Amino acid sequence: MNLKKRYITDKQRQRGFTLVELLLVLVILALIAGLVLPGIIGKAESAKVKAASSQISRISMSVESFYLDTGTAPSSLDDLVNEPSGVTGWNGPYIKNSLLKDPWGEPYKYSVPGDHGADFDIWSYGPDRQQGGEGKNADITSWE
Repeated sequence: MNLKKRYITDKQRQRGFTLVELLLVLVILALIAGLVLPGIIGKAESAKVKAASSQISRISMSVESFYLDTGTAPSSLDDLVNEPSGVTGWNGPYIKNSLLKDPWGEPYKYSVPGDHGADFDIWSYGPDRQQGGEGKNADITSWE
């Protein structure tokens, strides 16, 4: 009996992934992304709401500092950054210009005198950029 030994060369033995293995990995990645991404996106929006609330508090302190220095409330939030004409005692800038826009890129709203029991009101319309709203689209205000 003549048995020939078969030798398999490296060229003959090609290693790699089968199509089924690649599809299985893609399905697993899609499932993970479907479960994880909605949670991450929701947390990012929640963080923006907290940042807006914090910025409104910071702007409120700047308005109060302006009032202590000048004896009058600023007529606009721009007065916190640029010295208004006809005001004595201005010792600013009281805040950075970049902090006068909410996390969604819209300027904060400001009214003096305030309509909610304070000397002034500061607010943002929030993620939906429209007045009012409920839940995650609620306005962020200085009076609540």
